[in-house]
Amino acid sequence: MMTTAERHRLAFDPIQEAARQWSTHWGEMPRMRAVTSLMRVHQLVLTGKIGERLQVHATSVTPLVKRLEAAELIRRTPHPEDGRAVLASITPKGRLVMEKATEAIVGARFGLSALTDEECDQLTWLLTQPREAAGDF
Repeated sequence: MMTTAERHRLAFDPIQEAARQWSTHWGEMPRMRAVTSLMRVHQLVLTGKIGERLQVHATSVTPLVKRLEAAELIRRTPHPEDGRAVLASITPKGRLVMEKATEAIVGARFGLSALTDEECDQLTWLLTQPREAAGDF
């Protein structure tokens, strides 16, 4: 019988894919990848659910989505096929805020300016093993 982690295991490392996509638009990819790996392992340790992928309950998301909509950063529309679901899409104002925030985080070198690219790669590699064991990919 398959465990929950095995059923949800991805065929690829999502952080590596995010890093690949990030590098086509932004700089500081080694630091982005290292920080993202660190944050994911931090989530795994805090939850105590090492064998399961994290899930975000809709009750946690709804208030955030409503605040983003009120700020005109996203637009909510009914799902065309599922009457219970709502789709959220980023607005031009939201995209501008996202771009500015991304530029700021890249400018701050993800808080890892003391590390070389090679050290960031090593940190990412070290953090890949617990993520893989947790069923991230």
